[in-house]
Amino acid sequence: MAKVSSEALGNEPIGKLLIKQAVPASIGILVMSLNILVDTIFVGNWIGPTAIAAINVVLPVSFFIAALGMAIGIGGSSIISRALGSNNAVKALKTFGNQITLTILITSIFVIFGLVYINEIVPAFGGKGGIFEPAKVYYRIVLYGVPILALCMMGNTVIRAEGKPKFAMYAMMFPSVGNLLLDVLFIKIFDWGMAGAAWATTISYVLCFLFVLWFFLSKHSELKINFKHFGLDRPIVKEIGALGFVTLTRQAIVSVTYLLMNNILFDLGGETSVTAYAIVGRMLMFALFPIYGITQGFLPIAGFNYGAEKFERVKASIITAIKYAALLATIVFVFLMVFPEFITRLFTQDAKVLIETPPAMRWVFAATPIVAIQLIGSAYFQAVGKAIPALLLTLTRQGFFFIPLIFILPNYFGALGVWMAFPISDVLSTIVTGFFLYREIKVNLDPKIID
Repeated sequence: MAKVSSEALGNEPIGKLLIKQAVPASIGILVMSLNILVDTIFVGNWIGPTAIAAINVVLPVSFFIAALGMAIGIGGSSIISRALGSNNAVKALKTFGNQITLTILITSIFVIFGLVYINEIVPAFGGKGGIFEPAKVYYRIVLYGVPILALCMMGNTVIRAEGKPKFAMYAMMFPSVGNLLLDVLFIKIFDWGMAGAAWATTISYVLCFLFVLWFFLSKHSELKINFKHFGLDRPIVKEIGALGFVTLTRQAIVSVTYLLMNNILFDLGGETSVTAYAIVGRMLMFALFPIYGITQGFLPIAGFNYGAEKFERVKASIITAIKYAALLATIVFVFLMVFPEFITRLFTQDAKVLIETPPAMRWVFAATPIVAIQLIGSAYFQAVGKAIPALLLTLTRQGFFFIPLIFILPNYFGALGVWMAFPISDVLSTIVTGFFLYREIKVNLDPKIID
């Protein structure tokens, strides 16, 4: 096999390399987030505020199944990055083949289950009252395309592991643009309502898959697998599972959070509060895109250099990533504190939603400047193959802190208590992650740098 271009991950200056990796990742996430954002604006203005709430009900279910692909992708990509760093091409190829097999098998099973129990799942995730019927329409159609989305998410992480961030960016851009164009066609022109929004989303998944498939069949990919690589290898599956479980757990917690939030807010404020949460949730996906981009760019750099035993570069990548992400997070924080009313009006003109959403948005993003430590810290442990600390740190924010807080605080502050839970959990999880990351650097990275 030819010398891999991914070796640049171990040679270029960290600052330059991180920008080179993070900018395409950020642009891809930005376009994808804009897609979700504009899609929500279209739905809110062309169908109605209840449609926004309906989509918010479906998202945690579809995203959880799709996250199976992301979990397999990130778990396997950690192995691939380290394998490329240690010049083990055979393991990299076998890992990629196993990722494809696992993604197809597991997501298909979950989709079948999701379709069989549709009438039970939709209400359980907050699809009650007037939200139920539009949520059911959207849910059924979107679920058909979720295995395709899972393959896209898995493939995207592998493209990054190869050191090809621009192609990973393109894989996120093509379906996003396609979805928006199809939204206009299906919702505005054809007047298909929720079904139109759902079909636009599903077809966009197919567009993404076609691009990812083209990449791996083209000369640009170094992972040229054949049928023998698709056979499941127990040690590789076990390692993918251990590392991917971190990502899957993170998304499972996100899905549980959506379930709890939709139900708690429906009980406290009805459809208006659920819609407010849907708008804030879209901003959580959109506004933090540069921080997520740096995190994505950081992963292959840390994984490759750890596999190559270049521990000084690993430490430098951690510090540089946190600095860049913290600066961008502060800029995001200022923007959202100043313009929440303007942002809310982009989604809807509903008077009740316009009153409730801006103060909620300010609370949710109140601790944004410090989230970089939590995101980069947990990503580091996953990148270097340390599944247990990665899992625990992933659980800290939403599992250990946020979920208990949304049950406790509303007893004293009502709906305000739900929004207060966001910054409190951010602060607590950042403290915990900062402690473990500092100890990891002092105990494991610094001694190896000296040696």
